[in-house]
Amino acid sequence: MNKGSQMSIQGSDYTQWLKTIKERIRSAQIKAALAASRELILFYWELGEDISRKLSENSWGAKVIDQLAADLQAEFPGIKGFSRRNLYYTKKFYNYFSSFTGSEIAPRLEAQSENLIVPRSGAQTIPPIILQLGGQIPWSHIKVILDKITDHEEAHFYINETINNGWSRDVLALQIKANLFKRQGKAVTNFKHTLPSPQSDLAQQTLKDPYSFDFLTLTQPYNERDIEEQLISHITKFLLELGKGFAFIGRQYHLEIGESDYYLDLLFYHIKLRCYVVVELKNTKFVPEYAGKLNFYLSAVDSLLKADTDSPTIGILLCRDKNTVETEFALRDMKKPMGVSEFTFTEVLPEELKGSLPTVEEIEAGLETLGTDDE
Repeated sequence: MNKGSQMSIQGSDYTQWLKTIKERIRSAQIKAALAASRELILFYWELGEDISRKLSENSWGAKVIDQLAADLQAEFPGIKGFSRRNLYYTKKFYNYFSSFTGSEIAPRLEAQSENLIVPRSGAQTIPPIILQLGGQIPWSHIKVILDKITDHEEAHFYINETINNGWSRDVLALQIKANLFKRQGKAVTNFKHTLPSPQSDLAQQTLKDPYSFDFLTLTQPYNERDIEEQLISHITKFLLELGKGFAFIGRQYHLEIGESDYYLDLLFYHIKLRCYVVVELKNTKFVPEYAGKLNFYLSAVDSLLKADTDSPTIGILLCRDKNTVETEFALRDMKKPMGVSEFTFTEVLPEELKGSLPTVEEIEAGLETLGTDDE
């Protein structure tokens, strides 16, 4: 006897509904063994729609999901996805995206024609975003978004970024945790005045503020060279934080100008922007003089490295802190395109300082003593 038969929800309405779902599962098995992402996403959408509608039309209560999970698992023991938890996800999926207010997502080229989903006969109108999600976003990614994002605009942002960058589930979760949505495109720049459209918009969206280098652990005292060394030793994570399209050229890149030697902290080439990118690190608050020096470096790269087919070189100045108004003034009349962002990383306390700080136990003991004195 299966678990479902021990539950109280029976009757012709539920039995007929269960039969219909089983028939659709078998149909999906024949089409793609429930393995093709586009078929799976549509099936989960329709199943979530069914569950939501049945719960509103009947007095079964939420326990019906427990029984449905048991019955489906008994009927299809070799297929994953019919756990109680996953059925709740399908309901959440339907409720969330049926009211989705974000604009349509941009499909990948390979997912435009052959991956179009055909909804089952009699199904309610499928929102365009559901048709586009199929074949582009795995179910595991959708569950991350359902768990962590409530705002539709923010969800739309992470869906597009996942498609455009090919993020894994773990990378998606990491970018959400790092609050990429609120950092992307927020750097103070002069791109609108120094770059043609649409490159200025694309360049603006390429930069973040702040940059989070939480994979770095540095103990004071440290300087820019120490930060550079750790960034390069964690180059994969560094490039991930910079974003898609950055190709690393070199650190302390040497340029000879006149009879003097100059060294760029970090030099990249951006594949999509088709330009060199100079990154200068400053372990201090931004001061206007930094913009003048970066402007000089950009002129040098444009003269010595830039090809005729390359776009103008872009500069990124990374500082520990900045005043937005002061920064905007400093960049206003600069002729070269540049942006200023803050960056953060994990600072480790020196050993000698650790020993002088109270432990948690000592703090708790002190609080208990204060409580005794008050009495």
